[in-house]
Amino acid sequence: MTCLTVTEINRRAQHDPAAFVQQCEAEYRAKIDDAARRVLALASERPIVLLSGPSGSGKTTSALLVERWLDRSGHQTLTLSLDNYFLSHSAGPLPLDENGNVDLESPARLDSVLLEQQLSDIFAGRPIDMPVFDFAQQERSGTQPLTRHEGELVIAEGIHALNSAVVGHSIDFSTGMYVSVRTRVMLGGEELHPSRIRLMRRLLRDKLFRGRAFDQTLSIFPSVTRGEDLYIMPHKHRASIELDTFIPYELCVYRDLLLDGLTPDGGPYNELKHELTRFLSGLAPIDASLVPPDSLVREFIGGSVLGV
Repeated sequence: MTCLTVTEINRRAQHDPAAFVQQCEAEYRAKIDDAARRVLALASERPIVLLSGPSGSGKTTSALLVERWLDRSGHQTLTLSLDNYFLSHSAGPLPLDENGNVDLESPARLDSVLLEQQLSDIFAGRPIDMPVFDFAQQERSGTQPLTRHEGELVIAEGIHALNSAVVGHSIDFSTGMYVSVRTRVMLGGEELHPSRIRLMRRLLRDKLFRGRAFDQTLSIFPSVTRGEDLYIMPHKHRASIELDTFIPYELCVYRDLLLDGLTPDGGPYNELKHELTRFLSGLAPIDASLVPPDSLVREFIGGSVLGV
């Protein structure tokens, strides 16, 4: 587990921000390269990669970067999202949590029977009609044909990708990969937990791509963390590849994008806002224009060329 201090981050950010960004990106690409090589070493027997991680981990970008590495190495690869296997609202009642609220993190929201069958078909090279889920309507909107040919790989990414209750026996012919933020950031004697870094990412992404105000994202944070503890963390041991997705300069980019909207206001999320703004205020800013278009950071601030 890596631990960085705000002092060290600021030293690098203020000395030469462009070089800091480039070095951090190179370090992350080295992690991607290593993960892709390990996938390739197992590909003959395990041509499917099940990639999991909690919300805000950078699963989509990480999957696409591994896919790109494999493609460039001559191994055709396709990435699919398990989000397309959500059950339509019209299919029946949604799962509820212990308080009677809709459990948005529950694996029961996925069509696990269809998913397991289609993963088996993909492994065997049989053609499938993969569902396409319309999040605005919360319904399936159609299908997309997919066939894995000999020598090709498929990356299936989603928060429940390592949950055997969801993917069943697919784990037996797949390589498990778990991505999340593992690095701790220290300010004085205080630690910024990785879940807070992922929350910062989600605050920006939800506002940009889903039109959610910061308070809306903060309001579901307890439910999200509950879901991680119940449904994601217990299954990460099935991953033979783990990837820390923290980019040391990223908080410097998020600083000015978050601070104004997180001013403590005495409301229900005041304590959490205080915690986030204490760390953000202590960081030197880095302009978002320095972030490469294929960076994982772009998944959260926009402008990615990877299609996330």
